[in-house]
Amino acid sequence: MMPTHSSPPVGTVYIVGSGPGDLDLLTLRAARLIGEADAIVYDHLIADGVLELARADAEKIYVGKKSSNHTVPQEQLNQLLVRLARAGRMVVRLKGGDPFVFGRGGEEIETLVESGIPFEVVPGVTAAAGCAAYSGIPLTHRDHAQAVAFATGHLKDGTINLDWPALARPKLTVVFYMGVGGLAEICRQMIAHGLPASHPAAVVQHGTTRRQRVLTADLASLPERVEAAGIGSPALIIVGTVVRLQEKLAWFQPPSGSGT
Repeated sequence: MMPTHSSPPVGTVYIVGSGPGDLDLLTLRAARLIGEADAIVYDHLIADGVLELARADAEKIYVGKKSSNHTVPQEQLNQLLVRLARAGRMVVRLKGGDPFVFGRGGEEIETLVESGIPFEVVPGVTAAAGCAAYSGIPLTHRDHAQAVAFATGHLKDGTINLDWPALARPKLTVVFYMGVGGLAEICRQMIAHGLPASHPAAVVQHGTTRRQRVLTADLASLPERVEAAGIGSPALIIVGTVVRLQEKLAWFQPPSGSGT
């Protein structure tokens, strides 16, 4: 009888969020999976030190994205996950923040489903929650905001064509991801659609890390002040009267001289 050669069993892909930057905010489940993985496919914005949790023999594949500079196009990345799993590997797809909050986790999982690849999703602390907490800006507050909205400052087609009337509302905190490059337009649109120019806003750069910087102002002056301070990505924009609480509630003080 001729010997049969069966394919290796299909591996599982774990879509893992590494949190907003502080390694201590990594979940226990994420840490365990990273330590067990055969292959780790990781982004640019992952927690510092997280790869040190991996096995020494684990394959580490960088697929990071910086603004429009994509190391690996999204479709190629999706197929990479499929190939690794079909080779019988346990794969961790490691992302910053949470995979389902502007992390393209849904797009990658669609390909896994279509290809018959088993997967699991491991949520992480999203940047809005982590950066707001470490900067002393509560996302909700009974006296200031009864709702919070997350928005992207950079759409797939490169525009910032958002539902501005829905975002420019009182008693609402809006957090813009990936929006520093379009900050002037974001502030202009928020004012044009009903918020006063004096409405509080903040930018948090490198939130939850030793390099964190927080700048608070109003919508009218924030773009100019951010430019003068030399603040760039990665950063979040927070718009809402909750920003007025930042000076009182700030508790995290990065070491002086830690840089940007």
